[in-house]
Amino acid sequence: MKLGILTRPADRRVLDDDRHTRAMRWIMAVMLLLTVLAAALGLGMRGAAQSLDRQLAGRLTVQIVEADARVRETHAAAALARLRAMGEVASAKAVDRAALAELLRPWLGADGVDPDLPMPALIDVDLADASPAAIRRVDAAITRITPAAHVDRHQRWMSPVSRFMDTLVWLAVGLVVLMAGATAAVVILAARAGLEAHRETIEVLHMMGSTDIQVARLFQRRIALDTLAGGIVGTVVAAAIIALVGWRIAALGSDLLGGVALGAGDWIVLVALPFAFALLALGAARVAVLVALGKRL
Repeated sequence: MKLGILTRPADRRVLDDDRHTRAMRWIMAVMLLLTVLAAALGLGMRGAAQSLDRQLAGRLTVQIVEADARVRETHAAAALARLRAMGEVASAKAVDRAALAELLRPWLGADGVDPDLPMPALIDVDLADASPAAIRRVDAAITRITPAAHVDRHQRWMSPVSRFMDTLVWLAVGLVVLMAGATAAVVILAARAGLEAHRETIEVLHMMGSTDIQVARLFQRRIALDTLAGGIVGTVVAAAIIALVGWRIAALGSDLLGGVALGAGDWIVLVALPFAFALLALGAARVAVLVALGKRL
């Protein structure tokens, strides 16, 4: 007998049990289904958080709050010209009143287009340099033009969303670790049950000169194969669910949810999970069998 996952037909016949093998495979299929879904959640949230950070890191909005419309427009024009002249700014664009009124329509209704309604002047800014020092220079330059200006950093007011995404990522990591621990526990229980079910066969093998390590190889190979077979089934089902959810998210057309997408590297990680769990089962079964056999001596 050689150490490995693949077994020879003669080895499979010694300890194989169709009923228990089928049960083990279905259990592992469910375990891997849940594990892959949790891993996909974590990877998707991580990608979305990184995409959100990239989009918002260099975005600012300058508000000029001034009751006098003429003074407000003068200050807005001066601020826009100053921003466009700064090396830290990639682009600066004034938000026209019609667009602002459209944003306020859900709250103000038709009153949002009233020309007498005072509204702040807004300037959207994309930074070429998103460092804190560059943002402070932009803020200082605008404040020198008018103290009525206020610089809002998009990343700051979206930080609760980023923290929530980070929480989901760590939750997914915890679930994957938990499922790995549960898989190891199931493997240990299955190995011990197999030892009890095949006690007489193992005694015969010992009398024929087989060592504990050789007996352990029979169990670890069988359990690892069952884990791999069930894991592949669970991973395929999980991949179909992930593809369906991804298609529905794409249909929404949401910029935020659109970032919850899996890249090629993420899919490689998901595909590798059943093989990783098979190796985990291999090791857990080997330790469980050797410990159990050692106690019988």
